[in-house]
Amino acid sequence: MAKRDYYEVLGVAKNAPEDEIKKAYRKLAMKFHPDRNQGEGAKAAEEKFKEAKEAYEMLSDAQKRAAYDQYGHAGVDPNAGGFRGGPGQEGFGGFAEAFGDIFGDIFGGQGGGRRAGGGGQQVYRGSDLSYAMEITLEEAAKGKETQIRIPSWESCETCKGSGAKPGTSAKTCGSCQGSGTVHMRQGFFSIQQTCPHCHGTGKIIPEPCTTCNGQGKVKKSKTLEVKIPAGINEGMRIRSAGNGEPGVNGGPPGDLYIEIRMKPHDIFERDGDDLHCTMPVGLTTATLGGSIEVPTLGGKAEIELPEGTQHGKTFRLRGKGIKGVRSSYPGDLYCHIAIETPVKLTEYQRKLMKDLDKSFREGGDRHSPNAKSWTDKVKDLFK
Repeated sequence: MAKRDYYEVLGVAKNAPEDEIKKAYRKLAMKFHPDRNQGEGAKAAEEKFKEAKEAYEMLSDAQKRAAYDQYGHAGVDPNAGGFRGGPGQEGFGGFAEAFGDIFGDIFGGQGGGRRAGGGGQQVYRGSDLSYAMEITLEEAAKGKETQIRIPSWESCETCKGSGAKPGTSAKTCGSCQGSGTVHMRQGFFSIQQTCPHCHGTGKIIPEPCTTCNGQGKVKKSKTLEVKIPAGINEGMRIRSAGNGEPGVNGGPPGDLYIEIRMKPHDIFERDGDDLHCTMPVGLTTATLGGSIEVPTLGGKAEIELPEGTQHGKTFRLRGKGIKGVRSSYPGDLYCHIAIETPVKLTEYQRKLMKDLDKSFREGGDRHSPNAKSWTDKVKDLFK
């Protein structure tokens, strides 16, 4: 049986933010939890529970969600190396792991990204950070190297990273005995969750350092060198590994995702690798034909207008678009002709226009490419 769309499983839109996805997941997890569904419907509830868990694990991970949005289920297929999951784990950590994570998420745990550290303390991976960068169309086409300032954490010099006021020290948490976790009972299950008193550190600081407020680290900022690849487009992201928030209890840091935003361009509109522009053309040039210059990202190009060029006519310049990040060849430039009607005519020019119009009328419909077809449509309307 084909898998359902993950967004459909959770009942959220494809552009739903993380908090909405988490809220929808919690609601489904509570509804289909095996402890709440006994008897005849237990099997069906268990399948829905597992389905919701898998959907949440994919959509709550920035990398997996991006792969799923681009390639669908194939992008996160364990057989294609999309994510870890050994034999018997059903491709998303197994049902046993799902039970442990869902309990922690519903009853106060910190969710995914954790593992056991030394002394039984929970080790957490740092959160990912997002940075919006606005670039021009020219920068997107050619690529660029730039610098950005992001927040970072450094060990507190006052307490040397201990979090305790100088001259004092941290003590073992009495609630969890230094393990960082406590157990609570829910029905037939004993649930392990992060200790609410020490927040998983296994330690209590009676007298926190006044500089870092007991965190053992202070917030600073640092400069990162960022390389924007040529051909990048709106909504694409660049991953900077290890530059997210620091982990807890020695856990690895998260990643920084630089999200690209495109500034509006005065002339061009981008459509994938193709560019579009509107070229104003005078009435005389459109009527008699002639050569016009059109702008491109690489300079100028010429287009030969045939005699009688009509408003809205589109000319295609091959290879004058943008070469995308994953493209082998550049796109095309489409020039849309906009014929300009003369304004603020002199009396002499008005007379010339009237004389010209009179000569057109005497010539019948042969000067108008659409007159006959339009007349036929009018006749058909009154039949």
